[in-house]
Amino acid sequence: MKHEPHSTRRSALLGQLGDGVAVIPTAPERVRNRDSHHPYRFDSYFWHLSGFPEPEAVIVLVGGKEPRSILFCREKNEEREVWDGFRYGPQAARDAFGFDEAFAFGEFEQKLPELLANRSTLWHALGHDAAWDARIVAALNTVRAQTRAGKHAPGEIRDLRDVLDRMRLIKDAHETGIMRRAAAIASAGHARAMRACRPDMAEYELEAELSYEFRKRGADGHAYSPIVAGGRNACVLHYVENNRLLGEHALVLIDAGCEVEGYASDITRTFPVNGRFAGVQREAYEIVLAAQNAALAAVRPGVPFMAYHDAALRVLTQGMIDLGLLAGSLDGLIESEAYKPFYMHRTGHWLGLDVHDAGDYKSGDDWVTLAPGMALTVEPGLYIRPAANVPEHLHGIGIRIEDDVFVTADGGEVYTSAPKSIADIEEVMRRD
Repeated sequence: MKHEPHSTRRSALLGQLGDGVAVIPTAPERVRNRDSHHPYRFDSYFWHLSGFPEPEAVIVLVGGKEPRSILFCREKNEEREVWDGFRYGPQAARDAFGFDEAFAFGEFEQKLPELLANRSTLWHALGHDAAWDARIVAALNTVRAQTRAGKHAPGEIRDLRDVLDRMRLIKDAHETGIMRRAAAIASAGHARAMRACRPDMAEYELEAELSYEFRKRGADGHAYSPIVAGGRNACVLHYVENNRLLGEHALVLIDAGCEVEGYASDITRTFPVNGRFAGVQREAYEIVLAAQNAALAAVRPGVPFMAYHDAALRVLTQGMIDLGLLAGSLDGLIESEAYKPFYMHRTGHWLGLDVHDAGDYKSGDDWVTLAPGMALTVEPGLYIRPAANVPEHLHGIGIRIEDDVFVTADGGEVYTSAPKSIADIEEVMRRD
């Protein structure tokens, strides 16, 4: 059934609440300007537990001997549906999404004190949203005002995000299926951009090719603002202007992923605008590709999260020595962080409902250990900005190669498939 994965997750969370009550609201609509709104996007925690797409909604999970899952959502309103589209309404939403009970959103503030009374713990993401914090405090004060009637408010408030982050870190089969689809669509988008690329195109023209392919194949849109960076623009890590012309002899770096049912893909490819790697471009690209291959080989269960970064870093730093960017011993350059002017970010991050997904990277002083079900990116890079101590023929070269990976029982499975080797990229871009 449609709601089964979300119901299973709610049940798992209920089992960790004791006799407490958890409150998980979705995101509000945001005004773009005047009476026009930004495209609506639900809160990731809320979506993980519900799959319910509408704004003005909140989940309340009531733990204890008789656990309950309750949805508050907008009422059915045929007049508003003429203007804004379909609404489930509480009863239809309860049945469609597998909740035990459902009520109108307008009843939430009246019912929450009743649900909190005589419970030991309130679970909520305090500090995440000031408006929701105010609602929660008002409900607690209402219960506290009823002490002479024998009621007491929860004596402990706990941050729900810690529990949900651990849940979201391990993807279930439902999630991995969606993420594979997002990866396939994004991979096709990158291949399309390679085929379309021509000298003197604007960066935004390649962005348009990506957007077209994403929507054509059923993605909801971009998972984040795409980076289309030609030449030295690729040395700006979060370049998003995408408004310069592509020089014939330059490389272009595209960092773009799509979103499908809330889940993100995240791919970076770097390729020559004219379709052929030349000279030092080829040499630098092979260094980054070798670094990614070393990192991918280090992704396996039972190793610390940073193991694959360390593997990539050794290859990249040796490559910097070979290119004449650094001089000295490999270990000494790594220890002194001499590589940082040319490689200043980590080799990857968690991936899921957020492109930089939920989940800690450290437990105490130790890096989190990789385990089957985790999803992450592997994205080494090399960014050579013009400087007095940098050989001129290397100026403005920016390269990053990024793939999405599931940790499996046997190692790491790369599930993105955009062309990546020099031979494959040049074949896709061939213009006979």
